[in-house]
Amino acid sequence: MSGQDEYQDSALRPYVLTGGRARPSRNTIGVDTLLVMADPGPPLPVSASRQERALLRMCARLLSLVEAAAHLELPVSIVTILASDLVDSGHLTARSGIPEATRPDQELLQEVLDGLRRLL
Repeated sequence: MSGQDEYQDSALRPYVLTGGRARPSRNTIGVDTLLVMADPGPPLPVSASRQERALLRMCARLLSLVEAAAHLELPVSIVTILASDLVDSGHLTARSGIPEATRPDQELLQEVLDGLRRLL
């Protein structure tokens, strides 16, 4: 592929996709946030972008934000803004990762690992 045939994106596109915003409306959506279509979700407005429609279709099944960004071939920061808008409008539900309280204790895991090593 020659240099002229390669796809080049401009800074204008993300700016247009997010309505000129650089930050999402909520700070609770991270790369590990799981997104799923709200059941039943309201219909998307006619003004919804192609990317918002694609994101909503993808989220018919549970999907992480970072996976959605990869499928859409968009920066995670842009998809975070789009997902945040869809959560705000009631089209998507965001689920955070494993709550801190349910994660195993680091010391306990180390003790288990040390015990397994002693068995070998």
